[in-house]
Amino acid sequence: MKFYFSFLFILLPCTAIAQNRSLNSQSSIATGKNWIWLDKAIAVASVHYKNAVVLNPDVSKIPRSTKPDGSLRTVNSSDWCSGFFSGSLWQIYGLNKDSTVKSAAIKWMSALENEQYNKTTHDLGFMMYNSYGNAYKATQNTGYKEVIIRSARSLLTRFNPKIGLIKSWDGGKWQYPVIIDNMMNLELLLQAGKLSGDTVFKKVAITHANNTLKNHFRSNFSSYHVVDYDTVSGLPRRKQTNQGYSDESAWARGQAWGLYGFTMMYRYTRDVKYLTQAKSIAKFILTNPNLPNNKIPYWDFNDPAIPNTYRDASAAAIMASAFLELYTYLNKKDNYRRLLFKTATDILYTLSMPQYTSQVGANSNFILQHCVGNMPIGTQNGEIDAGICYADYYYIEALGRLKRFTVNFN
Repeated sequence: MKFYFSFLFILLPCTAIAQNRSLNSQSSIATGKNWIWLDKAIAVASVHYKNAVVLNPDVSKIPRSTKPDGSLRTVNSSDWCSGFFSGSLWQIYGLNKDSTVKSAAIKWMSALENEQYNKTTHDLGFMMYNSYGNAYKATQNTGYKEVIIRSARSLLTRFNPKIGLIKSWDGGKWQYPVIIDNMMNLELLLQAGKLSGDTVFKKVAITHANNTLKNHFRSNFSSYHVVDYDTVSGLPRRKQTNQGYSDESAWARGQAWGLYGFTMMYRYTRDVKYLTQAKSIAKFILTNPNLPNNKIPYWDFNDPAIPNTYRDASAAAIMASAFLELYTYLNKKDNYRRLLFKTATDILYTLSMPQYTSQVGANSNFILQHCVGNMPIGTQNGEIDAGICYADYYYIEALGRLKRFTVNFN
């Protein structure tokens, strides 16, 4: 066993080097009106997930990622990733209207129903909005709407008015930790406010977003991962990372969460400061000297091992989806708008190629390969160079957004 893990630690960096050499030689696609690759990518996504629901019939074991040996890692409904699998099915259904996919989405979503009362996690947005939120969009089922509202009320219990933020984790070495990821859970609150008419949901979401904007970002608009607050003064006491290379580094997926989160906040509020923040984060990403030519970021922008380290397809997928939405909010005369669209399209094209899209039946039926979950934990259980459910979710979402744009181009 010791020999196996020693060999694994040697092998994985070599794999990363070979992967980077291959990807750096790939040229960017000219988009134009040729969207055949996009339709194929959507079709392949559907096949992957149809296979997954057949091969994994037990809804209590929700697909999360691949293990180092390539086998499937599953979780129960309380895991923060539990809503991505059914959410991906709902998004595929939205693209192809396949009734078998809809049935599977309902079946897998049912395993999450009790989590609407879970007050021990800040991730109810990931869990319940990505599942029930997509379900409500697709069906307008009033029962799903009520689940969204009750889930949001559970999330409100983690908000401290004195600190003005939703607490991310309980226990550990922090007093009141708030992570940049938490921006993604605000959509649950904002949508619950729209559905219920209760203004408290929106007020809490705005307060959390404003304090995150104030305390989470450096002068170059890169984001810290964790800001720990003093429970007496309500002020930041430490700014750190739990998943990036170092406290002062720019963890790639963290930058993606911030980009997506503030873009989403502008969608719901039309407050220009959120649009400005999202655009500034996008500029940090796109002008970063360590962003590869094909725009699939390394897992951390400041890893000193670059270019001989891992890419993160999950961060790329989140960025692509956010870029496409941000694009719609910018003035047509803004030259940066065109760059956002082209970059998102290039990312999705790259992800749809064999270097990143796994063969049907491989990769435990996850679509994307080469994702990085938690690098500091290591290769044994940190989901390094793996297939991961949230990478697929945002990839499918981005494909859908791009598909809707192309209708106007043809």
